[in-house]
Amino acid sequence: MPRQYSMGGRTAPGQGAGGRHEPPPPKTLRERFAALRNLPPFLRSIWRTSPLLSVGTIVLRLVRALLPVATLYVGKLIIDEVTRLLRSGGHHADLDAWLHAGVLSHLWGLLLLEFALAIGNDLLGRVVSMIDALLSEQYANRTSVELMRHAASLDLEDFEDADLQDQLDRARRQVAGRSTLLSQLLGQAQDSVTIVSFAVGLMVYAPWLIVLLLVALVPAFVGEFHFNAQSYAVNYQWTAERRELDYLRYIGATAQNAKEVKSFALDDFLIERYRTLSQSIYRANRLVALRRAGWGGLFTTIGTLGYYAAYAIIAFRTVRGDFSIGDLTFLSASFRRLRNLLETLLVGFSQVAGQALYLDDLFSFFRITPEILSPASPRPFPNPLREGFVFEDVGFRYPDAERWAVRHLHFTLRAGEVLALVGENGAGKTTVVKLLARLYDPDEGRILLDGHPLQEYDLAELRANIGVIFQDFVRYNFDASDNIAVGRIDARENRERIVDAAQRSTADEVIGRLPKGYGQTLGKLFKNGVDLSGGEWQKIAIARAYMRDAQLLILDEPTAALDARSEFEVFQRFKELSRGKTAVIISHRFSTVRMADRIMVLEHGQVEEMGSHDELLAAGRHYAELFELQAAGYR
Repeated sequence: MPRQYSMGGRTAPGQGAGGRHEPPPPKTLRERFAALRNLPPFLRSIWRTSPLLSVGTIVLRLVRALLPVATLYVGKLIIDEVTRLLRSGGHHADLDAWLHAGVLSHLWGLLLLEFALAIGNDLLGRVVSMIDALLSEQYANRTSVELMRHAASLDLEDFEDADLQDQLDRARRQVAGRSTLLSQLLGQAQDSVTIVSFAVGLMVYAPWLIVLLLVALVPAFVGEFHFNAQSYAVNYQWTAERRELDYLRYIGATAQNAKEVKSFALDDFLIERYRTLSQSIYRANRLVALRRAGWGGLFTTIGTLGYYAAYAIIAFRTVRGDFSIGDLTFLSASFRRLRNLLETLLVGFSQVAGQALYLDDLFSFFRITPEILSPASPRPFPNPLREGFVFEDVGFRYPDAERWAVRHLHFTLRAGEVLALVGENGAGKTTVVKLLARLYDPDEGRILLDGHPLQEYDLAELRANIGVIFQDFVRYNFDASDNIAVGRIDARENRERIVDAAQRSTADEVIGRLPKGYGQTLGKLFKNGVDLSGGEWQKIAIARAYMRDAQLLILDEPTAALDARSEFEVFQRFKELSRGKTAVIISHRFSTVRMADRIMVLEHGQVEEMGSHDELLAAGRHYAELFELQAAGYR
């Protein structure tokens, strides 16, 4: 049966129709708080990124957290000292006499201390910002590498699943979007220390101010917490549409699509589709933004009323003589700063909780595990192949598909032979190739290599011994040398091997016409790049198979973009150079497949005929019919 998925592996039947089962975005208060579980692994990841920078920003923030209350307290002392001097008759005193007598020494010392605290706070802020920026960039780079590495470990089946693509898209966005979370978390830790220091000061003078402050701020915190969750829910629910927006931008603004977009006058269609979709997303976000702004304004007003009520009480008690002018300044400023800090902290906490929801997109992607793995103790890969590959009653069905791609498939690919696969579209030819390369595992039956199941061999070693060129090969915007070297990237510096692979595929003739030869960037994505024709690209791709120097060569429609002469040359050379190797060719051109040792005709995922070209013609069945239909087109 087809396999079924969940976020941490495969699920039990019933969780989905073969696709990934993704939970809806968190909605309850408990679920939102539960998302905070993502913060410890996030912080551990930050620490692993750079322990030195992490320690540096923590220490500097701790020092900086104590500076505000110290500055305000020094300000209180300055006001008290000025008030004392005024009471002692300072407004009638001779300033020069005071300076010579040293009466102002204490005041000057306090002023210099406040100046030093202000300069120190500014310098520390700049250093902290610099460290955070460096640490955030390192984190984003490191996490992007981990994301790419983990994505590379997943099965091909994963990448052909739309839900997984949505999840991967959200994970990619979170790598950059959540890198600022570090500054936010550390900033909140810094604010917490500052709040404690202010709270201690207020507790000494007026403990009731703390209670009044909390009552004024709680509504704002609850509201912000709620709307952050609402914003996440909107972004989560519109992930597929955002991916479509990215796709529309790609279609409408890339060189490789420009010819067709212009020829078919698709620009208005693409623009209108983009506008309609983007407006739908905008309206969903606008609704949340309007609600947030409305309730946020109400909660801010409540907080402001609380502040001025406290301010009035402090002023009244100062007039009554309970506090000095310096105390009034210290308390009112401390209350205002504490109110702002607490509001920032509580709102920031709700934002952090919201960011933790987004982190779940990143970490849940890392929790997806591949199914196709190497065994703990793999069998040594045979070199050379002795018997070849045997398909025993193999059946496979793609996820969510009702029809079997192949079923009850029996055949042998003998070591050292060239086998051609023939069949109409959807007959299962490419599926056979994917099963051979273990990009998929069969749902039924088994595939043997030299008498042992493929699953008993190391996956990396198996694929290293198979050179596959698919019809939809990738056109890398690298230079010509690297475009060939991707066939065996660990031999990228081996120019002799690259040139030899190019000569085997006749790609050397294409490269010889390029302005910079093997150093010429291909494609139009980057400046000074040179694009190739479809046939020229195909020769580059075929060179990758020769670059791999694998025991099994698989060419899936390798000459579809070549003219008849180029096709003949490629396969004459392929026939010569594949001696001693096992090869599989998929082609719709019978002039190509007739060169194979044997031809296997597939229909509806099963072997209908098997034999040489002459044998199949003599049988007069489906192969002969297809051959005659194609031959008639050349008469």
